[in-house]
Amino acid sequence: MAGILILMGLTIGLGIGYVSALTSQVQVPTKYEMRSQLKDVNNSATLYFSNGEKVENLQRDLTGKSITLSEMSPYLKKAIVSTEDSDFYRHNGVVPKSIVRAIISDITGIGAQTGGSTLTQQTVKMQLLSSETTWKRKAVEIFLAMRVDKYFTKNEILEDYLNAATFGRNNKGQNIQGVQAAAQGLFGKSAKDLNLAESAFIAGLPQSPSIYTPYDVKGKLKDDYSLGIKRKNIVLFRMYRDDSITKSQYDQARKFDLASDFQKPAKASSKKIKYGYLYNTLTAQARTILIKRLAKNDGLKYSDLKKDKALYEKYYTQADTELHSKNYKIHSTINKDLYVAMNQQVQQYKGNFGTTHTDNTKDPNTGKSIKVSEPVQNGSVLLDNKTGQVLAFVGGVNFKKSQLNHAFDTQRSPGSSIKPLITFGPAIENGLIGSQTMLADFKTKYKGYSPTDYGETIQNRFISARESLEESYNIPAVNLYNYLQSKGVSSKSYMSKMGIHLSDNEYRQLGITLGGTNKGVTVLQQASAFSTFANKGVHVDPYVVKDVTEPSGKKIYKHKASKTRVFTKQTSYIIKNMLHGVVTKGTASALSYEANFSTKNLFGKTGTSNDYRDNWFVGSTDGVTMASWIGYDNFYGNNYNLETNSTLTNQEIWANMANAVYKEDPNVMNIHKKFNKPEGVDSYKVDKETGTMPGTVEYNGMTAKVNQHLTTSLYYKGKPSDMSYSDFGIGGKDKNYKLFWDHYFGKNNSYGVVKQLGDSSKSTDELASENGSGRTSGFSNSSNDNDSSDVTTNNSTSTSNSRNTNSTTNNGTSETGTGSSGSGSGSDNSTSVTDESSTGSNGSTGGSSTETGIVDPTTE
Repeated sequence: MAGILILMGLTIGLGIGYVSALTSQVQVPTKYEMRSQLKDVNNSATLYFSNGEKVENLQRDLTGKSITLSEMSPYLKKAIVSTEDSDFYRHNGVVPKSIVRAIISDITGIGAQTGGSTLTQQTVKMQLLSSETTWKRKAVEIFLAMRVDKYFTKNEILEDYLNAATFGRNNKGQNIQGVQAAAQGLFGKSAKDLNLAESAFIAGLPQSPSIYTPYDVKGKLKDDYSLGIKRKNIVLFRMYRDDSITKSQYDQARKFDLASDFQKPAKASSKKIKYGYLYNTLTAQARTILIKRLAKNDGLKYSDLKKDKALYEKYYTQADTELHSKNYKIHSTINKDLYVAMNQQVQQYKGNFGTTHTDNTKDPNTGKSIKVSEPVQNGSVLLDNKTGQVLAFVGGVNFKKSQLNHAFDTQRSPGSSIKPLITFGPAIENGLIGSQTMLADFKTKYKGYSPTDYGETIQNRFISARESLEESYNIPAVNLYNYLQSKGVSSKSYMSKMGIHLSDNEYRQLGITLGGTNKGVTVLQQASAFSTFANKGVHVDPYVVKDVTEPSGKKIYKHKASKTRVFTKQTSYIIKNMLHGVVTKGTASALSYEANFSTKNLFGKTGTSNDYRDNWFVGSTDGVTMASWIGYDNFYGNNYNLETNSTLTNQEIWANMANAVYKEDPNVMNIHKKFNKPEGVDSYKVDKETGTMPGTVEYNGMTAKVNQHLTTSLYYKGKPSDMSYSDFGIGGKDKNYKLFWDHYFGKNNSYGVVKQLGDSSKSTDELASENGSGRTSGFSNSSNDNDSSDVTTNNSTSTSNSRNTNSTTNNGTSETGTGSSGSGSGSDNSTSVTDESSTGSNGSTGGSSTETGIVDPTTE
C-alpha cells in the first residue's frame, strides 16, 4: 500500500511538473483579459477602414444571443452539470485524474483522444484557446482552468459555458450557439421557459451536436432523430442519479412528446455585404495571419505548413473558426473615401469597357444548360509609394456575380508594362545604356523568334531608348534584353527584390521583356514593383492589414515594413524621366487632357498582351502608384479579347479614378513634388541620330563630320560611345547601318518607312493611334523639363521630325510578349487556350485567372 501511495504521489507530482514545464512559457492573462474573452460569445471578427470606421462584422457560422444565468431554466443548469461535470461545484477547475489520464494518453500516443474535461476546461478551450488538441494545448488548458476557477465564481463559469457551447442546427438550418438560440431554434421559446424534457434534450447536444440535432442543413427535421431522444433520456437519468429531479419527474419527462414540440422549418434571412471585395480580402489576409500564429505556437514553420496540404487545411479551419467566433479586430490600410470613389468610377464607366458576351454552358453541379455573361473586368490598386499601404482597390465590376478579386488574386500577362522593370531599369543600372542610346528596330529573328511592333509593323530605323519606351516599341526592347543577357546582367535579381518571382526558364525567353510570362502577375504585384521608381529605387512590400487585436485587447499582429534597395536613385530618376514622355507624348498621351490635375510630375507605362487579351496602365506620382487592368475572365473556355481601342479605354478608366482620388484628397497624390535630378546623373550632348558623342565617320571613302542634331542623354555609370560607322545601335546589323548612313547622307531609301508585315485594312497611323500614340493622335502636350526631348541644330533649338508609330508582335497583337514561333529558345512550345488562361504561340501564357482561398457565396 505504501508503495502504491508513493507511486501515485510520484505520478501526480510528475504530471504537475510536466504541466508546469509546458506552460512555463505561456503568457499569463490578467483577470480582465480572461473576463473579456470568456464573455466574448456570439461575436465574430470586425473589419475596419484605416480611419477606424467599421467595414463589417464577419458573417458568423453560428447564430445566438448571450443571456444571464437568471434568464435560463433551472432544469437546464442542472441538466448540463449532471451530464458534463457532476463534480463541477466541488473541484478547483480540474480533477487530478484528468492530469494523470492525459499523461498516460500522451505516453501511449493517444493524447488527442483524451476526454473527461471539466466544464471549466471546456469553457477555457472554447473561449481562451483554439480547437487544437495537442498535449501542450491540453496542458495550457489545465493551467488556465485553475486560474479561471480562482478568479470567477461557479455560476459565472457556468453562464459563460451555456452561452458559448454549440447546440447543433435550428429549424432554419443555422448552426446555433448558446442555450437561448437553442431554445428558440428548436422549441420556439426562451431559455427560461424550457420544461424538463426540453432542457435535457438541449443539455445532451454539446457532446455531438451534428449527430443529436434534429434538423439538417436546410432546417428540415431529420427522418430519424432517435439518437437525440436517447441522449435526452441519458441526461434525465443522470439528473435523477444526482438527485436533481425526482423519480416522478424523471418518468414524466421520458414520456414527453418532443416531436410535437419541435419547430417547423423556416427560411433564414441573408445579410448583404456592402464592401464585398474588401470583406473577402481582409478576411483572407487575417486568416493567414492567424494560421501563421497558430503554427508558430506549435513550433511549425509556415513554409513547411504549406507543403503539407492536410496539415494546412487543419490550421486553416482553426483560424477560420476563430475569426468567425471571436471578436478579433482587423484594422486595414484602406481609405474609405478613396475606395468608394474608385469603385464608383468603375461602376459608372463599366458600360464603356467593352462588349459583355453571353453564352450557354453547363452548370458543373447540375449538368443543366445555363446562360452566363462575360463582362470586361477591371482590377485596380492605389498604393502609397513610401509606406506600401494599399489605400484603395477595385476587385471587379460585379461582386454579386463574381467574387474573384482581380486586383489581388488573378495573374495576367503584364504586356509592355514590364519593360522598365525587367529590361530598361537593369540596363541603366549597369551603365549599358543612356536615355538616348540607339536600339535597332528592324526585321529580326532570334532562333525562330521574330518579334514585331504594334500591328505587325516594323519601324525600320534606329530608335532611342527613350522613344522606345514612350511609344512602346517591341523589337528595341527584345534587342536590349538580349544584350543584357549577353553581358551577364540578371534581371531576376531585380525582379525578385520587387516581389515578382519568375522561373529561370522564363528569364531565358526573350519574350519575357514584352510580358510573355507563364502565369503572369497580379495588379498588386505590378503596382508595387512599379512604385519602386517613384520611391527612388527602394521597394516597399505592399500590405492591407495594419494590425490585428484579439478579444482581450492585446495586439497580436502589427505589420512591419520591409524595404529593399533595388535600383539606385540615379537609375530611378532616369527611368522616371523617360517614362514621363509616355504620358506627355507617347502611348498614354491621352492622359494629358483627361486628367483634372497637373501631369507635369506623372510618369507611367502602358501594356497590352496577345490579341488584346489584357490591357494595363500603371502611373505614378511622388505620392502614389495606381495600376489599372482590364480584360475578360474567360471562365467557361471562351476566348474573348478586348476591343482594339482598349488602350484608350483603360487610360480613360485610370484617369477617371485618378481624378476621383485627387478630388477626395489632393494631398495623397503629391502631384507638385518634382523628381529632382540627383548627383551622379550625368548629362551628355549626343548626336540625335546615333546616340553617340558627335564626331566623324568614314562614308564612301570620305570623312564626314556628324554633329548637326544634338540632344541630351542621361547616364548613370557609363557614358556615350564615340562616333562610329557601326556598333552605335544595340541589335543593329551591317545592312541596317548601311541603310541608315545612306539615308543620312541624302539617299532616298526605305529607312524610317514603317513596314507592315501582317494583313490589315488599317493604316500604320491608325494602328499606332489604337495603341495610344500621341504623335499620331494629336495629344502631344509635353511638359518634360529635361531637354533630352529637344534637338539642337546649328546652335538653335527645334523639334525632331522623326517618324513615330507604335508597336506589336508579328502575330498581330499589341505590345505582346510573344512572337509566332518561340521566344528566343528556338522551339515551339505552343499550348492550346484553356479555361481562365490565354497562351501565346511561344508557350507563354498571356494571363490566367486563379481564385485563392475560400469564398462564401452567401456574403452578398
